[in-house]
Parts: sequence; structure tokens; C-alpha cells
Amino acid sequence: MTENTRTFAELIEADRSHRESLEWRGTFLEYLDKVKADPSLPKLAHTRLYGAVVAAGVSNISESGDPRIKILFGDESIKVYEFFTDEFFGVERTLSQIARYLHAASLHGEESRQVLYLMGPVGAGKSSLIERLQHGLERTPPVYAIDGCPMAEEPLHLIPKHLREEFEKMLDVHIEGELCPVCRFRLKEEFDGHYEGVPVFTVPFSRHERRGIGVVPPVDPNNQDTSILVGSVDISKLDTYSEGDPRSLDLNGAFNVGNRGMTEFIEVFKNEPEYLHTMITATQEKFIPAPGRHGTVYVDTVIVAHSNEAEWRRFKGDPTNEAILDRIVVVKVPYNLRLSEEIKIYRKLLDKSDFREHIAPYTLDLAAMFALLSRLEPSNKCDLMTKLRLYNGEEVVERGKTVKINIRELQEEARREGMFGISPRFIMKAVDNALAENPEGINPINVREALINMVKASDLPDDTRKRYLEFLQDTLHKAYLELLEKEITKAFVYSFEEQADALFQNYLDHTEAYVNKGRVKDRNTGEELQPDEAFLKSVEEQIAIVGTAAQGFRQEVMAYLWAKSRRGEKVSYQSYEPLKEAIEKRLMSSVREMSRIITKARTRDEEQAGKYSDLVEALLERGYNEHSAEVVLKYAANNLWKD
Repeated sequence: MTENTRTFAELIEADRSHRESLEWRGTFLEYLDKVKADPSLPKLAHTRLYGAVVAAGVSNISESGDPRIKILFGDESIKVYEFFTDEFFGVERTLSQIARYLHAASLHGEESRQVLYLMGPVGAGKSSLIERLQHGLERTPPVYAIDGCPMAEEPLHLIPKHLREEFEKMLDVHIEGELCPVCRFRLKEEFDGHYEGVPVFTVPFSRHERRGIGVVPPVDPNNQDTSILVGSVDISKLDTYSEGDPRSLDLNGAFNVGNRGMTEFIEVFKNEPEYLHTMITATQEKFIPAPGRHGTVYVDTVIVAHSNEAEWRRFKGDPTNEAILDRIVVVKVPYNLRLSEEIKIYRKLLDKSDFREHIAPYTLDLAAMFALLSRLEPSNKCDLMTKLRLYNGEEVVERGKTVKINIRELQEEARREGMFGISPRFIMKAVDNALAENPEGINPINVREALINMVKASDLPDDTRKRYLEFLQDTLHKAYLELLEKEITKAFVYSFEEQADALFQNYLDHTEAYVNKGRVKDRNTGEELQPDEAFLKSVEEQIAIVGTAAQGFRQEVMAYLWAKSRRGEKVSYQSYEPLKEAIEKRLMSSVREMSRIITKARTRDEEQAGKYSDLVEALLERGYNEHSAEVVLKYAANNLWKD
């Protein structure tokens, strides 16, 4: 107990010491010395936020080392920001656009006077992205501000206009902005114009304490008061001060609070357009009207808004909103469309929950496939499952040929993909329900059942519900049976990888001899034999390569693998996707009948019981628990190998 108490105390003390080290108080004259030593101190809001994003690290997507990335993005140059990587998946272009906006704005370009607007479907992560930016601000060093200023404004505003050019040269900074009415009054009345003695202190960012991060929720149209944005005159102070006295002001609106940091507009277009006109001057002129008779107030804030696509289209369709539309940078935040990334989203959400029940292999994969199918548009170039796999960077084989479809063309013909469909929240509700009802763990079968029940109970259009049920009851049922048969084969075949590679080497030997019209040297006896065409055909027919097509396929295999070998790349049975699929199916066919007998048998003899136990044990090694292994084997017996 003593040891733990000491450890806790040390942790608390270390944190307190760190926070105290960031605190500073002094005069404006002392602050000028600090700026002289470090001209980055008075940076503007966009520069500060962009700095928080890039400080975590930046790389190019082509540097990932994942071969699927090359397939998906080609030579496209997209920056990957570590600031987002642990929280957001499969939306690299969106994240890159947000960072690009902040970068351009930090250079004081036109975008520094524009609203960053995130538009996307429910549950796509718009609010989470803004929360991440706010969290990033909270982790930045505190800003230096005029002590007592309700807007924590930049102390350099104290410098008179006629001296600014000279101070800018001395400090190597650009001075932008004006004193707020309260500080202007205090400078004159409290400090007699001697701004060098005005106290300055550090202010940390905090959303919950409303320091540097302002939030504007949707407001009832009948009760929209701009005081939420710009503050108000404090009626309780009118007994002491006149309405024209700045001391009667209460500058606590969202723009006042968000000065030096950011201001968030939640579901922005649920507000009346007239209510949003304050954004025009806040973005373009960096001024907002002061409450009462106090002119205008300078604000330096990153304005970030978000809403769904329907609200955006409605707002955009009204020509009277043109002035606001001209000051908006639209960034689409779609649902993710990559299977591997969708699974990461679910794992992240599960890690944040208290669920610790066992999850069988392919459970989250199947749920993710359903979500992605609902987000894809049909194409005359391929079916939806093929498109799903192509979007995941996979090679798809049909009739012995790798499907050659330009992914960019698929994306170009379906520009709204990802802007509709099932959200991750919907999927996680089904997963949570399945976990809550199955303490022994969940598997693809009961999660699919949970999804079917949720779709049936959901308030969806009839045609949408029918399409979703078809995905779950037909498309994904077939897809899972294919996965399951391969899974059982890999569990059934001892050293599957080794046997597949041995089959590959044997195929390669006989194919090389066939193509070159030579003979095969037996690896064990040293005999020289004719190429075994019956063996070659037994592999090739697994992917519908028959007749005259076989000769061309064998030549393609040799050319592909020879080129790969010349580049110094390792050659294995997985090197050429069509051959890989043929070999795996060949192994599957070789054990299919035995698997069928063992899994379907109600009473097993001693040999069958032993093989069944070995099969279960192999599945346990592949990530199943005993319950899920028994369930999937029964499912296979009932659905895979029907009599």
C-alpha cells in the first residue's frame, strides 16, 4: 500500500510540476523579450492547430510498405498524419484535405478566412474528427494573453497602430488584430495608456472550461439569439455602469470563447441562415459585432462546422445563402470502404468497451462485409463482392484470370459511395447485442443472426430492407461458407503452408518442363520423367482452366514468376494469385470428403473421433474457443456438405 501511495503521489507531483512549468506571469514588456527570443509565440489560430497536427509526424502513404496500398492509390501522393492514425481508418483523402486546409490557412491564404465544413452521413466520424482537433489544441502549450481579458487575446494587440511596423521588424512577427472593448477601456482607465506594464499570463486550452474552444449547438429557430455567438450586455451590471460602458459587457459567446483556438458549429444548417450571418464577418473580416453599442470585436479562430448531406443540399439549394456558401471549404467525410480498415474501427470500439468475451475468427469480417456492401453502388463492371475485395486491395481471380478493373474508374462512376449505407454504430449495436446474449463468445453465425434481426426491426424503406436481408441471408451466407471451407481445410491439413508450397513446387517443375518441352527430374530418385499433364490438369481445373486455355495459363505462370524472381522477390505458392487459389482449392478438394464424413457423423468410430479431436484442436490454435469450434463445425456439416 505504501509503495502504491508513493507511486501515485509521485505521478501527481510530476504532473503538477509540469503544469506549473508552463505557467508564466509578467508584464507586456517582459513578454516582448520572450517574443524576441521566440517569434513563434504569437502564432495565429490556424497556424497553431496545423502545428499540433504535424507535430505528431507526417509520412507519404506510398511509404507504408503495404502492397495493397500501391494497388489502391497507385502513384497518388497522399500525406498520412500520425495525429489521426489511431482513431480514424480508411479515410486518408479526407484527413489529408483537412490538413491541407489548415496548412493553407496557416500561410494566411484565402482559406484562413473560410469555414472548414465537414459533410457526411450519420456515424461517419465528423464529430470525432472535431473532438480530435480539440484534444490536439488542449495538448498544445498555453497561449500568452492579456491578464483579465475575457477573450484571452494576444498581448501584441496593445501596440498602437503607428508603432506596429517598427515592432514587427524588431520582433520578426506579423501583428494582426485589435484590442477588445474591455481591454481598450482598461488600458485607458486602469493603466493610463502605459501598455508596457499591462500584466500578461499563460492560458491553457480547455473545451470543458470554455477556454479557446467554443461550441455552438443547434438553436431553436424561435429562440435564436446572437448572444450565444458574440456575448451580451450583463443586465445585472446596468445598475452600476451605463449600457455604453464596456464594463457592462459579458463577452462569453462561442466566438469570444473560441478566440485563439477554434469554434465548432454542431449540425450547423439546422440554424436559420440569418443566425449564421455572423460567420461571414468572423471569417472574411475576422470581426464580429460587439453586444450593445460597442462596435466590433476582432476574433482569431478556426471555425469548423458539420452536418449531414441532406441538410447541406437543402441549404445549398437556397440562392439567398450564397454569401455564406462562398466562405465555406467543404470536406466530405464518407464511411470507410476498405474491409481491413472497417474491422479496425470495430476493434477500436470494442477495446473501449468492457466486453471481453471471445470473438471467433471472421466474426468482425462478416459484419464489416455487410456494412461495406450497403455502402457500395452496383457497377456493370463487376458484382458488389468483387468490388468490395478490389477496394480492399485484393487480387480477385475469375476463371483463372486476375480481374483487371481500374479501381479509380470504379470510384469515378460511383461518386456517392460511402455517403450512404449502414453506419459503424449500427454494426456495433448488433455485435454488442450478440456479446451480451452469448457469454461463451460470439461467432459469425450468431452475429449474422443479430444483424438480420436488427434489419428486420429497423425503420427502413421496404426496398432497402429487402436488399440488406439479401446481403445477409444470401451473399454473405455464401461468402462465409467459402471462408469456412478454407478454414477447415487449413485446420485439417497438417502443415497446410508446407503442403501448399510442396504442391506449388511440384506444379512448377512439371509446368517448366511442359513449357520448355523438357523432362522433370524426380527430386527423390533422380529419374527424368515426362511432365505429368494429368497432375497439372488436376490443379488447373480448380479454377476452370481447361482445354486449350491450359497452355496459355502455364506460360503466364512461368513468365510471371520468372519476372518476380529476376526482381529478387521471394517466390512461393502465394506469389501468383490465380495459381494460389488453384492450389488451395486442390487441397480443399482432397480433404473435402473426409471432412464431410467426420463433421457429419453422428457416431464416430475411434479413427474418426481422433481426427475430429485433431480438427477441433487445430481450430483452437487458429483462434477459436471450444464453443465456437463446435458451432462452426456443426454449421459446416449442415450447410457445406449437403447430401
